[in-house]
Amino acid sequence: MYDSIAALVRQEGWRAEGDAARVHYDGGGDRFAVEFYADPGLVLYWTVPAGTGANSGGVSPGSPAGTTTESAETAAPVPRANVPDPLRKRIRSDLAAADVDPTVERTAI
Repeated sequence: MYDSIAALVRQEGWRAEGDAARVHYDGGGDRFAVEFYADPGLVLYWTVPAGTGANSGGVSPGSPAGTTTESAETAAPVPRANVPDPLRKRIRSDLAAADVDPTVERTAI
């Protein structure tokens, strides 16, 4: 595991997923998944449709391990201009606390 991923998972809500770390944000009716990829040093924002279990990464509470909820909607990438500023600031803060250059959050993909 990358040191940056290990450091991010010590921040509130983050979890490791291979060469990436992910956190979910649910506020003001908006649901986002935020992913940091260590090797390229990139941050991606995704919308999370209702019913996909944002708090559990798509796993339904009470469902057998490894099964996911089904939804007609799928996650979609979100341009940074459409991501709330408080969330972007939180992500930069978490990156800095994990000793990752927070400017990677601003990198356009």
